[in-house]
Amino acid sequence: MNEIITLGIETSCDETSASILKGGREILSNIISTQIPLHQKFGGVVPEIASRKHIVNIMPVIDESVRSAGIKLKDINQIAVTYGPGLVGALLVGVSTAKTLAFALDVPLIAVNHLEGHIFANFLTYKELEPPFLSLIVSGGHTALIKMKSYNEFEMIGQSRDDAAGEAFDKIARVMGLPYPGGPEIDKLAKTGNPNAVEFPIAKIEDFDFSFSGLKSAVLNYLNSANMKGESVNYADVAASFQKAVIDALVNKTIEAANKFNFDKIVLAGGVAANSALESTLKTNCEIYGLQFFYPSKILCTDNAAMIACRGFYKSLTNSFADESLNAVPGLRL
Repeated sequence: MNEIITLGIETSCDETSASILKGGREILSNIISTQIPLHQKFGGVVPEIASRKHIVNIMPVIDESVRSAGIKLKDINQIAVTYGPGLVGALLVGVSTAKTLAFALDVPLIAVNHLEGHIFANFLTYKELEPPFLSLIVSGGHTALIKMKSYNEFEMIGQSRDDAAGEAFDKIARVMGLPYPGGPEIDKLAKTGNPNAVEFPIAKIEDFDFSFSGLKSAVLNYLNSANMKGESVNYADVAASFQKAVIDALVNKTIEAANKFNFDKIVLAGGVAANSALESTLKTNCEIYGLQFFYPSKILCTDNAAMIACRGFYKSLTNSFADESLNAVPGLRL
């Protein structure tokens, strides 16, 4: 099993990625072609442009991944591909390519849930990490608390009832005139601001769900009110205060859930896992409560095919293979 070669393919949004994994956790290559410069002028991802660019990029990225890994196509034992959630046109490029290659090479095809892939990025960073643990997924499209009981057993105990945390970051960044993607820009600007300058509200929800629409509206109202009154705004303070409110909501719920369900390990995942303040705040809280804390390396936080290949490998151990009827499922749930 340790010698199995898995090709991973990821095209759920605006990154075209292909990766070669040996066994479950050894990355031989992880090639990512980003479309960020292409979408920046529009202030966000344009689905039609994204899918067209994936068509152009997919085979060169796979070729580069195979070449960088020092193998040949015939050495591949199985192919794992993201089939949802994501942009339907973008997903279809990856799924169609994976199905074609699997047929041509006569190897098994594995359908991977993108959200599960984000969790598995941690297994590539920490060779010693094993389930069970509690995972917090924070990305542009998703915010969720997941009980991971085994490699193939998940239970969602909380999610965002409206905007995902990453989506709120991008929307506030856009209003403040910051370039896309907004999350890293807010993080950078917040470093020079006072996180206690403005007290923005955190939604009080009884269970482990999240809500960020009220917070987003509060920030927008604050900025619009200042504009109407002709008052100057310290954008660094606004960024820091907004970011603090988001992080407090995420960290408080995560620690509460870990204590309630007796988890001693917390795993951070998703694109927003790269946020330095979220990382440090969650780490500090884990130290206070005696919990182990894991988070992926920066390159594995964002969308990449290595995490998809890793998830695919562990699915293959239970013979969870897909057939030629596999299709993209843009609204796929965990």
